[in-house]
Amino acid sequence: TPNKAPLIVSHIVIDDVDITYDKPDGAGKFIAVEKANLSIEKSTFVTIVGPSGCGKSSLLLAIDGLVGVSGGTIKVNQIPVTGPGRDRAMVFQEFSLLPWRTIVENVKFGLEMHRWKTDDIDERSRRFIKLVGLAGFEDYHPHQLSGGMRQRVGIARALAVDPEILLMDEPFGALDAQTREVMGNELLRIWEQDKKTALFVTHSIDEAIFLGDVVVVMGKNPGHIKKIIKIDFPRPRSVDMTDSHKYTEYRRLIRDLLSDEIDDIRLVETTTD
Repeated sequence: TPNKAPLIVSHIVIDDVDITYDKPDGAGKFIAVEKANLSIEKSTFVTIVGPSGCGKSSLLLAIDGLVGVSGGTIKVNQIPVTGPGRDRAMVFQEFSLLPWRTIVENVKFGLEMHRWKTDDIDERSRRFIKLVGLAGFEDYHPHQLSGGMRQRVGIARALAVDPEILLMDEPFGALDAQTREVMGNELLRIWEQDKKTALFVTHSIDEAIFLGDVVVVMGKNPGHIKKIIKIDFPRPRSVDMTDSHKYTEYRRLIRDLLSDEIDDIRLVETTTD
């Protein structure tokens, strides 16, 4: 029928997912994530916020296929994730650059691992270095760059392999506040180019709201999804949005959702003493 709404097929579907690890002493299992459910549409920027130990990173690693699930399924384009794939790329908090390689060689490394055509590798690496604002630094080594610049290299390396999904595990966590704000704006500028589906793990409520179309709030003991919040701000984003009443409401809602988790942490610390 002409008036029938088009069927929206989610790009990523997390269905009743459990993630468990063996305890170091061999005495049973540790539940990192329990019964997580989330559907993500193509080209959506999703931020994930929660306290330490709530399974944020584990969930990201499972989507990337680096960690297996012990229950439920994760599907990308309706196909179950059974391992890493060329359709996904990860940016970690640690810069993970090879110190003996130049910047352009570090970006090339990701393409080499994906068996990219040799003829395309150099031109493509330089194009993405330019995209992240590092033109002129191609022949530098990682130790010659600032933390923010090194993280740009990591983003360039991930984008160069042209993934459908960009996974970022606290990529700005080691940066100072000013550099972190600059990098957030730069990331959105880069993301606006082709709007890949993106998942971004953070501890910062402000970062989660500013970057995300959707904020996923997680709780712990065991890790679980507490609430999924759609962020209703137009793009491109501006720092002016942080002065609005709507922004304050989002911030208060997320803070209240996380306050129980913080209280739990304090209670454990008090009891331990």
